[in-house]
Amino acid sequence: MAQDTITIYHNARCSNSRGALALMEARGIEPRIVDYLRAPLDSAQLAALIAQLGLPVREVMRSKEAIYEALDLGRAGLSDAELIAQIAAHPELLNRPIVVSAKGARLCRPPERVLDLL
Repeated sequence: MAQDTITIYHNARCSNSRGALALMEARGIEPRIVDYLRAPLDSAQLAALIAQLGLPVREVMRSKEAIYEALDLGRAGLSDAELIAQIAAHPELLNRPIVVSAKGARLCRPPERVLDLL
């Protein structure tokens, strides 16, 4: 990633994602937008992204999604690799927006958290 490139892993239906994107655009920043629902990340890409965030895998998962409950992903004993594989198979499980810049990576909930990356 070039030093001046900012990437947002974006879901246009998500108000937090739209809010983070709007904050960037209001500052004249046109980030690279990754629509991860249309072009899902594979397990290796997800593992690298989660490592950049420095968060536990469960913190980047949307536990309120129906598929989370259907697959019983809240149960103890699941490895990070198993959870990442489920996010790869069901990208709606990825929490958003995730923004990556030269200053780091962050889950931008609330959207104003993106400001630290600009």
